[in-house]
Amino acid sequence: MTSVRSVLICDYEQNVRTNLKNKLKALGFEEIWECSDGDSAVTMAGERLPEIAILDAAIPQKGGLSAAREIMQILKIPVILLMSLCDPDTLRKAKKIGITTILSKPFRGQDLLPAIEMTFAHAEEVELLKDHVEDLKKTVESRKIIDNAKEVLQRSKGLSEFGAFRKIQKLAMEKQKSMRQIAEAILITEGA
Repeated sequence: MTSVRSVLICDYEQNVRTNLKNKLKALGFEEIWECSDGDSAVTMAGERLPEIAILDAAIPQKGGLSAAREIMQILKIPVILLMSLCDPDTLRKAKKIGITTILSKPFRGQDLLPAIEMTFAHAEEVELLKDHVEDLKKTVESRKIIDNAKEVLQRSKGLSEFGAFRKIQKLAMEKQKSMRQIAEAILITEGA
């Protein structure tokens, strides 16, 4: 199992919470917080900072989807949704807010560990994709700055596009700086 050790469970039925808590303890969870409504779930999540939340879709005061959305936005943790009745509208809404794992109640104990593992695997994948998107944005931004510096060198020094690129590249190697840093310096010194 992952190294997850803390969880928030929220279900309006005490027997479901107790059952879930026992199963989570058996899986090695050390800190298990429980509540019975959406407002309490959001408050408790903010105070306790669990690594994952398991919420019933039909909890009172906010509802499971609203509470899940708030918890996911504030803490950036994965949420598993418990549902007695899996209707298409709730599924669509759950998908829209980023919930990837739903357990139908009553669920079998053997279903809990795979659900937790898959939820974390998906959350890690999403984080990697976000990092990749950020890297791509930086690359595009750097490319634009380098292109602008090339244009400045072409105008001010009469270089070809390739010649301007080679000059930036050569200066980067000589100064042990990135091509972006050299391009930014060119744009500053050339007043562009």
